[in-house]
Amino acid sequence: MPRSAVDPARAAATKSLRQEAGRWLKAAREAAGLTQAELAVRVGLRYYTFVSQVESGLGRVPIETQGAWAEAVGLDPAEFARTLLRYYEPELFRLLFGDAAQDAPSARLANRA
Repeated sequence: MPRSAVDPARAAATKSLRQEAGRWLKAAREAAGLTQAELAVRVGLRYYTFVSQVESGLGRVPIETQGAWAEAVGLDPAEFARTLLRYYEPELFRLLFGDAAQDAPSARLANRA
């Protein structure tokens, strides 16, 4: 089946959400007092540049490593995964949790400090 053309507005929204996720992850890492290199070691990455790519919105935290990332930055793994789902798959998040569950992850992180 042929793929439909990329919707520029949707692509821009996806890029914006990835960048927002990256900012959230960077704040979580910094709140944990970790450098990108230290986080990379804790989650078993060979190169810290992957952390940089995720924080800049160019990459995503792989599902199979989200638990390790959560533990490395001192966050609850379920909440960590839920927050990333909100950024990475907003429509799936809405279907699973409804619109009322879309409170700001950055506010929850700030309350943690």
